[in-house]
Parts: sequence; C-alpha cells; structure tokens
Amino acid sequence: MIRVSIIGASGYTGAELAALVHNHPQFQIAGLYVSENSSDAYKPFSSIHGQFAYQIDRTLIPVGEAQIGKICAESDALFLCTPHSASVEWVAQALHHGSKVFDLSGAYRLSDLSVIKQYYGFEHRYPELLQQAVYGLAEWNFDDIRQSDLISVPGCYPTASLMALKPLQMANLIDSSVLPIINATSGVSGAGRRASLTSSFCEVSLNPYGVLGHRHQPEIAEHLAHPVIFTPHLGNFKRGILATITSKLKEGTTEAIVDKAFNDAYEGKSLVRLRQNWPSVQDVAATPFVDLHWQLDKETGYLVVVSAIDNLLKGAAAQAMQCANLRFGFASNKGLI
Repeated sequence: MIRVSIIGASGYTGAELAALVHNHPQFQIAGLYVSENSSDAYKPFSSIHGQFAYQIDRTLIPVGEAQIGKICAESDALFLCTPHSASVEWVAQALHHGSKVFDLSGAYRLSDLSVIKQYYGFEHRYPELLQQAVYGLAEWNFDDIRQSDLISVPGCYPTASLMALKPLQMANLIDSSVLPIINATSGVSGAGRRASLTSSFCEVSLNPYGVLGHRHQPEIAEHLAHPVIFTPHLGNFKRGILATITSKLKEGTTEAIVDKAFNDAYEGKSLVRLRQNWPSVQDVAATPFVDLHWQLDKETGYLVVVSAIDNLLKGAAAQAMQCANLRFGFASNKGLI
C-alpha cells in the first residue's frame, strides 16, 4: 500500500482528498495534518467533517517545517493543501527528504518569477524547483507526471478553462488575433472554509471579482500558450464551476473539424464527458468528471464551449489523485470511478 500524508486536511479540499485516499484500493492515509497555528489542531477529523464519522478515525496533528522530515519518512507521497507562501518552503523541504510531492497551491504553477511576485505577492526562493515542477493537468501532461517528484496541481478555474480550450489550441484552430473570453462561476466552497463576509452563503448573490487581475489568468495563459481574458464570478451555490468560453476560430474551421479536435483529444479519457447538451453544475457536483459541449456560429466563426467541473474534485482533490495514480503506475481514474 502507498502511504499518503495530507497537510491542510481540515479544509474542504483536504477533506475530499482524505476521503479519496481512504477509499482507494492502493493508497492509505499515513497522517492528516494542519498548520501548527491552526485552531483545528488535535481535533478529530470527523468532528469537523461529520460525513466521515466512523470512517476516517484520525486526529489532525499540527505540523511545521521542522516536522517535514519525519512526515516524509513515514509517507510515500505528500499532498499539500496549504497556502501558497507555505507550500513554497514545504515543497523544498519535502523534496530534500526524498518525498513525492503533490502541491495543490499556486506556488509552483507559474514559471516566471516576476509574474509570481505580481499575482501572489511573494518572492519565490526556488526558481530551480519551478523548472522541475510538472503542471498536473492529468489528461494532457500524463507522460511528464509519471516521471516527476513535484506535481503542481492546477487551479479549479484553469482546469475548467484549459480542458475546454486546449483541444482547439493543439489543433491550431484559435484565431490568434482575437483573445478567447472566459466567463466562469464558482460555488462558495472555492473561497475555502474560513468564514468571510464576502463569501458567506447568505451574502453572495452572483458577482464578478478579480476583474482583469485574477491570479488564474496568467496560469491559464501560460499553460494554453495563448493570452486570454478571464473573469471569475462567485455564485450562491456550494460547489461546482461552470465556464462559458467564447473563442474566434480560424477561417474555414467547420463543425466537423471542431468535433474531431475534441474527440481526438479526449478519446479514452474516462473522466472527460463530451456531452450532447449543455453541461450544468448539478451534473458534475460531487463527481470527478469534466463535462464539455460546444457550438459553432458558422456565420461569424465564433465557438462557444461550456465546461463544468466540481471545483473541489476535478478542480482539486480528484485531479491530485489522478496525478498520484499516474506517478505510482496506476490508471488515471483508479479509485475515482
């Protein structure tokens, strides 16, 4: 069995990840941890996430940098569901101790130090590790994931967006003179478990935020290799993301060409569902799938693609498990469906 430790297990994503590991036939939980100043330290995991009562019988142990070596010695894999600035250091420590690291923060998703400073607000001290990190978009980077000890798991909005746009970009169908426009709405769980007036369920209506300056914009652009306009919205529902993406395609692109691009890209990828109708959040909530559907305006050459995922699963924990499956030699979907 492959022993897994999770740091940041008290949050929504950490809890989903703990459940996936617990139910996986080849993985087992070695330890569930929180930061050393967390108010959840020493609490039973199931007292915070009651749906796992009598299933995951673990105490949340506080941890700091000094304990990373011990945790790595007791684990085959380390999942970090931690703030970006913390992950920067903990990744470096874990790699030093020989662990395979799956980082769910944004600390290693970008390659440009100046962009990291601009969008994340800290100086990255490990540029050499940025070059080693593999972006864990599982359906696209599977060969590199299998060989890397540092997997940077994509953000939820970038996952929804890239899964919709990469088939078009890889088939060279996007008109480079017009930027793809991404309008995406997430449930409030995307803001994390900590209480905040701006993400309180009773306060949220439907509103944009981070307009023309959200940190996921450069992430999408870098891994698409094409600039985009990205506008996130917060919706008054718990979980899920719906992204509506409009892209101008090159002259002469037909419906059949678009269909072929998506079918070729995702043939045999069991967690991608190419739907015959428009996706919805309801269809993907609490699942590891991404649902896609598209329609081409033949008169103007504009394509609308709609992508739906669960932000906590395909947008975080389930994709991290896909990466772990690949790294340890299993099928990408093992333990997920």
